[in-house]
Amino acid sequence: MADCVFCGIAEGRIPATTVRQDRDTVAFRDLNPQAPTHILVIPRRHIASVADTDRSDTGVLGAVLAVAVEVAAAEGLDQSGYRLVINHGADGGQSVGHLHVHLLGGRPMTWPPG
Repeated sequence: MADCVFCGIAEGRIPATTVRQDRDTVAFRDLNPQAPTHILVIPRRHIASVADTDRSDTGVLGAVLAVAVEVAAAEGLDQSGYRLVINHGADGGQSVGHLHVHLLGGRPMTWPPG
């Protein structure tokens, strides 16, 4: 989508601090980090929200989660721990209409969140 900021990042039209990318995914540092490590992992294909997926999307969903785990290890978070978050809709905290996983780490996480 031409007006989607995350599509712009995935296509290289909008600059971002990319930490990993492949054919299906892009991982980049969040501009407004909520933890010492805050990385977003997105599918290259525009999917507005996790609610816009179905069983045919298990490949891309699995890829996004696998990349998040790989990036967490590369960032040194695999031993201390980290949090993966997917928000959906305004009340769920989704602020960009492109499916993304937040990888948060580098500090103790509290529960319940928000």
